[in-house]
Amino acid sequence: MPREAVSRAGTLVVKVGSSLLASLDGGLDTPFIARLVGQLAALAEQGRKIVLVSSGAVAAGTAELGLPARPRELSRIQAAAAIGQVALMQIYRQLFQCYRLKVAQVLLTRDNLQDRQRFLHARNTLLAILRAGALPIVNENDAVAVEELRLKMGDNDYLAVSTAQLVDADAVILLSDVGGLYDRPPSRPGARLIPEVGELSADILAMAGGSESGLGSGGMVSKLNAARAAALANIPLLVADGRRDNVLLEIARGGEVGTIFPPPGRRTSSYRQWIACGRAPDGSVLVDEGARAAVAEGKKSLLPIGIRKVLGEFRAGDTIGIADLEGGEFARGLSNYEAEELRRVAGRHSRELADILGHLCAETAVHRDNLVCFGGTELRSREGAGAPKGPEAGSRDGKVRV
Repeated sequence: MPREAVSRAGTLVVKVGSSLLASLDGGLDTPFIARLVGQLAALAEQGRKIVLVSSGAVAAGTAELGLPARPRELSRIQAAAAIGQVALMQIYRQLFQCYRLKVAQVLLTRDNLQDRQRFLHARNTLLAILRAGALPIVNENDAVAVEELRLKMGDNDYLAVSTAQLVDADAVILLSDVGGLYDRPPSRPGARLIPEVGELSADILAMAGGSESGLGSGGMVSKLNAARAAALANIPLLVADGRRDNVLLEIARGGEVGTIFPPPGRRTSSYRQWIACGRAPDGSVLVDEGARAAVAEGKKSLLPIGIRKVLGEFRAGDTIGIADLEGGEFARGLSNYEAEELRRVAGRHSRELADILGHLCAETAVHRDNLVCFGGTELRSREGAGAPKGPEAGSRDGKVRV
């Protein structure tokens, strides 16, 4: 059973969101953090290896600076992060000392995970911390990160999955200010919690919304992106309400808490995981239905003839998203072309490419060996074309399969 896999996890990554840790007017929520630390200490006492992925630095710094809302200017966000990070780690250290647990701060950026050598260095460091009996506290290095803060790429939800891959974790728990995935916004009458999502799809994404707290950059969309990454790594992921009494201990007992995203039972190669989730796409292409079917169902390479629009600027070898004409991203891959050349050959047959560009070139826009499909998933960013329309899918057993 999927929940048993989480309850038996020997190495567990727990991510806690900004809305739980801090408020704009009051700074860090010390009572909540104390309860969280107590639960993590209890899990460690059971012999589990715990890695905490903590948001909250920007929110804590925003309150410390007396700002009415999360700043928008990049340098001010980074300043808030630097100030808030000190306060956050200080309180973690003091509270874990009450349980005689040592903590270590690990700051990561997307660059650390894109580069294979840096990835291995981060992995070795985290494993060494765990072997020393300490509890790593991981956060995105907001004080120096640029891309993550400017584009607000999913809060720390994806970072939690990346961390799980680094330490070969058995499960990921995302603690949020909502109880899980609902079939409609939880504030609406009749909203129903979906206990288990068997397969991600466009209809599932239609149930998700952005962050409403004003503190974090995440939301259910980012959690579904994290669930997709966890599925590729064959790691179960669970989303639960962090304010629920002893929620982590209840999960550890196998309780029916939150929404579970069970793994597919097969692990995608580390190379394909890196293509799919190791870096943000540098651009994207919109393809017609024939190209979509060839790539997603026929397991074929993407040819220029099927491309209808090229978005963004990228170079040959960069990661690009592959989406349908409505903007639903269903695959990612490494482009054989720079963006401007791909615009020139989009919609053209392979035999025409050399004449158009004036030099020999690849027949494929993205070769199958460098391409990853997301199964039935079509994910749209909050900045993208918008969530697809679809029915509120569900079934009597509480599992969603579409």
